[in-house]
Amino acid sequence: MAEGLVIRDLPANERPRERMEQYGPEALSTAELLAIVLRVGSRGESAVRLAERLLSEFGGLAGIARARVPQLSALTGMGLAKAAQLKAAFELGKRLAMSAEGPKPVVSTAHEAAKLVMEDLRYRQQECLAAIFLDTRNQVICVRTITVGTLTGSPAHPREIFREALAQGCAHLIVCHNHPSGDPSPSRDDISLTTRLVQVGELMGIPVLDHIIIGDGKYVSVKEAGKM
Repeated sequence: MAEGLVIRDLPANERPRERMEQYGPEALSTAELLAIVLRVGSRGESAVRLAERLLSEFGGLAGIARARVPQLSALTGMGLAKAAQLKAAFELGKRLAMSAEGPKPVVSTAHEAAKLVMEDLRYRQQECLAAIFLDTRNQVICVRTITVGTLTGSPAHPREIFREALAQGCAHLIVCHNHPSGDPSPSRDDISLTTRLVQVGELMGIPVLDHIIIGDGKYVSVKEAGKM
């Protein structure tokens, strides 16, 4: 099987790496920047053209960022390696944004917590449980996805959440998860999980401040609903 076209196969004036070197990354299109990450195209197709197809297929950069590795790798010309490269690049960008110098985001209300995770969780096709780890000033240390489950559930155990809480050295945390159905109404299992997490948090001295359930553009705070 013929190998995919690499960036060096393009005419010199169309090579994203050379254009970046000459003009800087700001001068490159989104497709060209993605092509540098992908490095290799597919049979008879440059990396730039593959990047353009990715943007079209997933509805832009935000859609690519939300897509899971299996979805990305299923696109003709992609495969697991390229999909993993893209997801790694997006994750690095997220971590850089969280660690950037200057004031860290402060989360002191359910609305602020929901806003922080809404765009990441609302389009997920599987239930994902994430946690917002906060310092003593309610400043965000980081947001981490803890478990990824199925269409109807995300198996979670307090040890996974609090293992990460200890690793991050947080003072308290907020648990978040999505409902792929789009309806954020808490289920009986959601309330049960919240109760367990609150109890463990009290024992460990890392209080759980809230449990935010994300739907399609809306959310429910278990605490504000009086079920915590």
